[in-house]
Amino acid sequence: MNPDPDYSAAYVVLKTDAGDEGHGFAFTIGRGNDVQAAAISALEPYVLGRDAEDLGALYKELVSDSQLRWLGPEKGVMHMAISAVVNALWDLKAKRAGKPLWRLLSEMSPEEIVELIDFRYLSDALTPEQALQILKNAESGKEERISRLEGEGYPAYTTSPGWLGYDDEKLRRLCKEALDQGFSQIKLKVGADLDDDIRRLTVAREVCGPDYPIAIDANQRWDVDSAITWVNALSRFSPHWVEEPTSPDDVLGHAAIAAGIRPIPVATGEHVQNRIVFKQLLQAGAISYLQIDSARVGGVNENIAIMLLAAKFGVPVCPHAGGVGLCELVQHLSMFDYVAISGTMDGRVIEYVDHLHEHFTDPVVIENGRYVAPSAPGFSAQMRAESISEYSFPDGEIWRRS
Repeated sequence: MNPDPDYSAAYVVLKTDAGDEGHGFAFTIGRGNDVQAAAISALEPYVLGRDAEDLGALYKELVSDSQLRWLGPEKGVMHMAISAVVNALWDLKAKRAGKPLWRLLSEMSPEEIVELIDFRYLSDALTPEQALQILKNAESGKEERISRLEGEGYPAYTTSPGWLGYDDEKLRRLCKEALDQGFSQIKLKVGADLDDDIRRLTVAREVCGPDYPIAIDANQRWDVDSAITWVNALSRFSPHWVEEPTSPDDVLGHAAIAAGIRPIPVATGEHVQNRIVFKQLLQAGAISYLQIDSARVGGVNENIAIMLLAAKFGVPVCPHAGGVGLCELVQHLSMFDYVAISGTMDGRVIEYVDHLHEHFTDPVVIENGRYVAPSAPGFSAQMRAESISEYSFPDGEIWRRS
C-alpha cells in the first residue's frame, strides 16, 4: 500500500497576542504535502482574530462551513487541515493551562466534554444524553486512574519487527528485542506474498511463543474474498487481529471479512475518514478493535466522539501511531480515554514505532513496553526549531543538499 514513503508533515503554528503558541500538523508521506499545506493556509480567515479558548464552537464552525464542506464534506485533505488547526488550538490551550493535554481533558466535566462534540449524523447510535452518561459513569475512580497512569504508563505494542523485506535473522533479532523491551504485542505487515507471510509468521511464533499476541496488517491490499482466503490461510498462527484488510470505506466489506475469518478479530481506523464511517463500522459489527488516528479526522473533538462511540459499543480503542509525531499525539487521547471514558486499559494498546521522535521537543518515552504519561504542558506536538529549519521544503538545509 505504501511502498515508497517520504515521511512528511504540513506544519502549523498558531500565535496569540500574548505570545503563546500552539503547534499542529497533518502527517503525509510525501507528494501532495504542498496541497495539504495550502489547505491549512485556507483556514486562516476562520481562525485569525478569534478567541482561542472556545474550541467547541470553533471546531463546529470549521466542520460546518458550507463552502469548506463542499470540498469534503468532512474527509480528505480539507478535513486533515481542520485536524491540524484544531489540534494546534488544543496544544495552545493545554500550554496556557500548564497541563499535558490528557490531563486537561480528564479534568474537564462531562458536560464540558459533551459540548465539544458535533452529534450530527451520530444520534442514531450515540445521543448527547448517552455520551453524558458514559462520561458520568467514569467519574468514579478518576483520581486513582490518573495515579496509576502516572505510575505505570499505558501499554504499547511495536511494529518495528514487522516491516516487509527483513531476512529471518533480522526478524528473529527484532522479535527478541521487542520481548526484552517489555512490549505486550508486536505487529507484522502482510499481503504481498502468502508464502513469505507464512515464513515470517513462523519465525515470529518460534521466537515469541504460541500465546504471545502477534497482529497482522494488510494496509488495504485485498478485496473482500481474497482477504478471507488469505487470513484463513494464516489462521494457524492465531493472529491477534488483522488490520485494514480492505478499503477503509467498505463498511459491508469489513463486516463480511469479520464473518468470514471469525474468530480472528478485525481492526481498522488509521484511514477511516470521519466519525460517521466509524459509527457504521460499529453498528455493522465489522470491527473488534477501533484504531483512531490523531491527525486524520477533525482533531481532538472528533476523536472524543469516536472514543465515546467505541465505549457505547463496547469496542476497545487501540490507536494507530508511527509516522511523524503520531505517537506523540495519540498517547494523550488513549490516556484520556482510560481516565474519563472507558476506565480500563484491559485489551488496549497504543502502537509504537521507534523513529522520528528526535524531532519533537516533548518526545514519547517508552519504559518496559509502556508509554510514560507526558507531564509537559501541551499536546506534545511541537517540533524542534532546528528540525523545522533543516527540513522545511524547499529551503531547508536537508533539501538544499539533496
